This record gives sequence, C-alpha cells and structure tokens, in this order.
Amino acid sequence: MIPQQLRPYFWDVNADTFPPEAHPEYTIARLLELGDVEAVAWLKRHFTHEVITDVIRRERRLSPRSANYWALIYGIPPQDVAALQ
Repeated sequence: MIPQQLRPYFWDVNADTFPPEAHPEYTIARLLELGDVEAVAWLKRHFTHEVITDVIRRERRLSPRSANYWALIYGIPPQDVAALQ
C-alpha cells in the first residue's frame, strides 16, 4: 500500500498492508517531518490542501523546526500551530 520509495519513512508499520489514506494524521506528519521532495510531492497528490494544513495546525508530534517551516510554507500563523505552543 505504501509506495516503495516511501517505505523507509514507515519502518514501524507493515508497508504491504498499511493504508496511508486511512491514517492521514500519521502519514502526513511522518512525511512532513522526515520526507524529501519526492515524498512531499506524493503527499500533495494523495491528500487535499485542507487535510495537510489541518494536520500542520493540530499535530503535536511535529518538531518545532518542521512545524515552523510548514506553517511558513502554507501561510499558517505560528499561534495556530499546536507544535509551536
């Protein structure tokens, strides 16, 4: 279920059976935190802008560095990002 090029980012799940779309918060947070350009491009193809920005706003597992970066990219005020509070 997870494409071959993304499997290194999901070492803690069974990549053959894990459905990324069924777990958007986990999938998006993992790829925003650890992914490369190709991983983020895949993310944008599989999840809507609204779902991605919602995860950026609510996900506390993002590092402050990643949360700040993605907040800037998506135009989210820092005070609206849980990982920055």
